[in-house]
Amino acid sequence: QVQLMESGGGSVQPGGSLRLSCAASEHTVKHGHMGWFRQAPGKEREGVAAIDDVDGSTTYANSVKGRFTISQDNAKNMLYLQMNSLKPEDTAIYYCAAEGTGTMGWGPSIDPAEFGAWGQGTQVTVSS
Repeated sequence: QVQLMESGGGSVQPGGSLRLSCAASEHTVKHGHMGWFRQAPGKEREGVAAIDDVDGSTTYANSVKGRFTISQDNAKNMLYLQMNSLKPEDTAIYYCAAEGTGTMGWGPSIDPAEFGAWGQGTQVTVSS
């Protein structure tokens, strides 16, 4: 199973930006769709964005469309999440995931149940 490690979390003011990174132990393309998820205190884990391992198509949660961008660098076994215009409601632990299956419309699914490998998470706090 692929090992994943997130970095790049931190505290930022509303309207600010952060870039999360996820390092994979093996070639990312071998491990299905990859995605970012988050879990706020007292809430269930939710999908934020995912990227297809074959054609690079992407899926975003409605709450982050136009603000977040998922990307991957297969040569470096890295997955990224650029987060702009951050809001207090974006505060959560963010997780990187791999071994994703399933589709949603024309892109990969962002259902957490369809991903098999998870990182430990990185905290993102948006507060003034």
